Amino acid sequence: MRLRSITLIRDRVKDWSVYPFVVPAIQCLESLEIRSRICFFVGENGSGKSTLLEAIADNYGFGREGGSRNFYQTTTDSVGSIGPLSKALRVAFSARTGRGFYLRAESFFNVATQVDEMGLQDGYGGRSLHEQSHGESFLSLLENRFRRAGFYVLDEPEAALSPQRQLAMLALLRTLLSGNNDIQFLIASHSPILLAYPGAQIFSFDEGKIHEVRYQETSPYQIVSRFLARPEVYLKELFGELPIGSDQ
Repeated sequence: MRLRSITLIRDRVKDWSVYPFVVPAIQCLESLEIRSRICFFVGENGSGKSTLLEAIADNYGFGREGGSRNFYQTTTDSVGSIGPLSKALRVAFSARTGRGFYLRAESFFNVATQVDEMGLQDGYGGRSLHEQSHGESFLSLLENRFRRAGFYVLDEPEAALSPQRQLAMLALLRTLLSGNNDIQFLIASHSPILLAYPGAQIFSFDEGKIHEVRYQETSPYQIVSRFLARPEVYLKELFGELPIGSDQ
């Protein structure tokens, strides 16, 4: 099973003046060819990366708040607006098995609750995800649930992970991908650590269009590397000569 392409069928769009079709990157979307088993969407908040990711997950049949195809819950109004985009997409796979998981950081609590209610803890490490820290539960989910063949969609997983645990996630992704040729990841992320995965395909949603970029061209890499090289320059620009909180 392999995701091959994502195409917006423009004739299926009924109204270009409503969200999410007013987002510039979505308006310009034609077709994206996917060549790698790990692919990242990167871009500023509001650029459309998570919106398209969510529509792809919905098109595949995942619950809109996350989980597998056996999870389907809608507890917020925001997830309902993605339906028109999902229906306008052609998401082409070499084989479409329906297996996999959608990890959505902002609604992970609801998915963890449903795992407990359905008595599925054995498939998620044998321990309630609620009994672990946010970062521990994320890694536990990856270690135990993501080993099976399938299509795995992750929306900003770094939100729950410290930099050290992001490094651990990189190592785990390597283990999962090398251990099963029928695993594929599609990830929206701001993390310069996760984006560094060797051989990953990266699509940027900045500049009002979706375009493929190299790791060093991503805005998270450029901003963080420049800041770490000369933090005093950025802090002076942000705060002036005397930052708030300084005792000098």
